[in-house]
Amino acid sequence: MLHKLGAHLSIAGGYDKALDRINDIGGNCLQIFSTSPRSWGFANCNNDQIKTFKEKKEKLKIEPVYFHASYLINLADKVRIGELSKNFLIHEMKLASRLGVKGTIVHLGSFKKDMRKDMPIPYPGFDTYEYLTIQIIDVLYGTPKDTLFIIENAGNNKIGKQLDEIAVIVGRVNDPRLKVCLDVCHLYSAGYNFSTIKQFNNFLLAFDTLIGLDRLEVIHANDSKDPFNSGRDRHENIGQGTVPIETFRLLMTHPKTKHLPLIIETPGFKDEGPDKKNLDILKKLIK
Repeated sequence: MLHKLGAHLSIAGGYDKALDRINDIGGNCLQIFSTSPRSWGFANCNNDQIKTFKEKKEKLKIEPVYFHASYLINLADKVRIGELSKNFLIHEMKLASRLGVKGTIVHLGSFKKDMRKDMPIPYPGFDTYEYLTIQIIDVLYGTPKDTLFIIENAGNNKIGKQLDEIAVIVGRVNDPRLKVCLDVCHLYSAGYNFSTIKQFNNFLLAFDTLIGLDRLEVIHANDSKDPFNSGRDRHENIGQGTVPIETFRLLMTHPKTKHLPLIIETPGFKDEGPDKKNLDILKKLIK
């Protein structure tokens, strides 16, 4: 089986240039931003750019490709930011469909306040999760059926730090297009450790029971700068951080996860971003 290993890379010069970059470092899948992750600018492509991207993606056999949504997204916000976040994701996922990008990986945001204090209650029992659910359903309703909305787990005190919280959201939305991305660094920072086969089997059982393994779409293979259960989510190069190296080996060799795309978001051994050396370390672990 051909393993799917890739990286989050720059789109400088155009989306198609990111395909060249991942090919150059030995990857066969890719994650990119559609536009600057620190602004609300909506990305656009003309037909020629889309044609170039799709043809090069097929030629280089880079598949799948994912967008990572803006860092500004907060679907739990009740006013301006929440609405902007929803509209941004609808626009991005429509663009994903045109480009043949599989979907968008999203940090959901955070609950800033108790909704019941600053928003009318439509009916008894209405809560913050219900509002977030409505936001996600609106995004899914407004976007093409061939795109995925992919929730990424959080390593800090944002929404989705614990599996049971993701399970609540997935259960309420109840849409097959809602998937999950697990970041190894974030899991480790949130108190999940699976560096032995027994721990990993227990983790997979818990995930399957709460969410369903069919929802697991992609893995962010990042080491961590910080100690276990630290609540911080600073990424490190593979083998240079605190996550046991066996964790990555298990992800790539276990029958239930070895088919999944693994994307690195590491700082790089020259501090220039995800690089060939990180991917080569992962490739050696497969053997």
